[in-house]
Amino acid sequence: MSRALLARNGRRALPLIYGGRRGTDTLSGVHLAARRFIVDMSYSAHFMDFKGSSIASSMKKLVVTKLSPNFREAVSTQTVAVPTPGDADLLVRNRFVGINASDINYSAGRYDPSVKPPFDAGFEGIGEVVGLGLSASSRYTVGDTVAYFGSGAFAEYTVVPAKEAVPVPAVKPEFLTLLVSGATAYIALKRLGDLAKGETVLVTAAAGGTGQFAVQFAKQAGCHVIGTCSTNEKAGFLKSIGCDRPINYTAEDLAKTLRKEYPQGIDVVYESVGGSVLELAVNSLANKGRLIVIGFISGYQSASGIPPFKGGTLPVKLLQKSASIRGFFLPHFLGDYREALSSMIQMFAKGKLVCEVDCGDLAEEGKFVGLDAVFRAVDYMYAGRNLGKVVVEVAPPSVSNSKL
Repeated sequence: MSRALLARNGRRALPLIYGGRRGTDTLSGVHLAARRFIVDMSYSAHFMDFKGSSIASSMKKLVVTKLSPNFREAVSTQTVAVPTPGDADLLVRNRFVGINASDINYSAGRYDPSVKPPFDAGFEGIGEVVGLGLSASSRYTVGDTVAYFGSGAFAEYTVVPAKEAVPVPAVKPEFLTLLVSGATAYIALKRLGDLAKGETVLVTAAAGGTGQFAVQFAKQAGCHVIGTCSTNEKAGFLKSIGCDRPINYTAEDLAKTLRKEYPQGIDVVYESVGGSVLELAVNSLANKGRLIVIGFISGYQSASGIPPFKGGTLPVKLLQKSASIRGFFLPHFLGDYREALSSMIQMFAKGKLVCEVDCGDLAEEGKFVGLDAVFRAVDYMYAGRNLGKVVVEVAPPSVSNSKL
């Protein structure tokens, strides 16, 4: 039976041919949801599953329905129709999505106050192309594996503009770590760090999603690297990726350690904690030191989103040392993005870059699997339990006749 599928977002109606079934697989005993099969798309503006795989008729996605830094309060799970890609778009079935500290800034509406709920959550995903528009088919085909950095990633399927997709060799969560966390460290240190061989670099929250990359890129630049962390396990991980001086601040006094071991000060600080840690970083700068602020996670869960900072004497401190504080927000550096990703993917392929992933194997309720696990994953990260980048497995590889 044929029927018209109205394209979403005001696109024109596209005649598609459908069939469906519902029941139980006789071999596996698994209940099968209604499926949408494309019989012949040869002359259509869209290609969806034309090689015999199938797309579910509906999907789950996470939607911000109320502005709040409390992710569980702000976000709800909704079941909606699977979207149709536009002419230059890809429909990606998400396998893995990344968790970022800034997810709760987004749910609180802090990035663009003009945007009101409801709006989709999530910044980054990786998966397989299961549908695409005609123009997009000049570069991609069904079954290609891609990663992407854009809104609406917390969903089982996401429409991604083909020009924003990043081809990857395989659907591995390690590639997902590069999209935001890796790119932030790579570009920030390259554009704002002005790293020179022999300089001393301090990375705060060094065993986290982006800190792990800052440590490695600073070492590649020939620097002496100090990394702060909260457990001995994390300190051991930092040593394994080249950190010269891991400091477990729960066992050592960070301020005293820096004063005693680095009396000449720190040349570059890659800072993501804020508050008292930021104050200490300012006080620890060497002459001509550079402090890069890439975030202030210690304040994100508060009503204002900003941790307290005693900055009354900041101009004097910077002047006395000819030092500087430089802010970094990834969307302002998209001109550097492609080169950064390409370089990091090559480094990973050659075994020259560690991309540590934390899928929640040690979490109380187990591994982060399924879209609803995003809520647990956000809590886990804010409890400071993660080692590396927090990643949620949205769906395991399909065991059907699809290419997934």
